[in-house]
Amino acid sequence: MFDSLDDICTDCANRLIRAAHDRKNPMHTPVIVTADVDARVMVLRAFDAARWILRLHTDTRAPKARAIAADPRMAVLLYDKGAKIQIRLRGTGRIEAHGPVADAAWAASTNFARRCYLGDGPGAVSDTPTSGLPPEFEGAEPDDAQLIPARENFAVLLIEIAAFDWLYLAHTGHQRAQFVRAGDEWTGRWVAP
Repeated sequence: MFDSLDDICTDCANRLIRAAHDRKNPMHTPVIVTADVDARVMVLRAFDAARWILRLHTDTRAPKARAIAADPRMAVLLYDKGAKIQIRLRGTGRIEAHGPVADAAWAASTNFARRCYLGDGPGAVSDTPTSGLPPEFEGAEPDDAQLIPARENFAVLLIEIAAFDWLYLAHTGHQRAQFVRAGDEWTGRWVAP
């Protein structure tokens, strides 16, 4: 598939860029793992290829926000079945509820998406099945004024990637490479799958 470590590094960056912009891309919803060994599927909203930072959206009340504050180590798993490529990323995460990045992400979201931050916090206990949304917003899009209280619950999760592992699955023989970042440079090596 690839004969050059540089080509693999470039391909990984390009896959992350496409995954953030294409909701049908198989890597658009990676598995995000916090240091407390809890995993969840999240939507990849943006990838800064210059700084190798992933951006995802979260609720400030989510248990993962406390877990990341306590220990910022994170892992991300992405898989493209059609391409037979798995990418495992490791880095550090931080939650930003205020500032230009969070404000821009909030502004770029639709009101329908923003309504998720109006309801009960993630993990809130209920006696019945619930979306956690206030009843008036079940299947309905709130207006800007109704969303004002939701903004305090919205945040971005930024994950700065420090290392990654690339695996290509092939019946003729799998290929695997690992990369570590030092400053702005990536150093790669071939490893046995």
